Amino acid sequence: MEDEQLYDELVHIANQLADLSPRVRLVCVEAQRLVPSDGLDIPGSLAGVHRALSKAGNSLATTAEAAAMLRLAVGPIPVGAASVHRRAEAVFEQVAEAERLLSEAGG
Repeated sequence: MEDEQLYDELVHIANQLADLSPRVRLVCVEAQRLVPSDGLDIPGSLAGVHRALSKAGNSLATTAEAAAMLRLAVGPIPVGAASVHRRAEAVFEQVAEAERLLSEAGG
């Protein structure tokens, strides 16, 4: 696989992940509207939302790590960015789960 092709794949994944930002912000704003908080304590009714967003953040970090490791790989990379795609998919699923849980909580 050509380095330029891999780069294009990684940019596409990164753009898709960046497009999640407004959705994550909306979840946070709506959660704050539903259960206002001015401290670090997570309201129990939204613990699942917090957990899903926290997992999404961790998955995003592992996606970035996988992308960095892929870019540093020596030799041909026959499967392209498949490992990065898999990790990014977890981010999408966890953000969707946070949205679902927020909706169930009344948001």
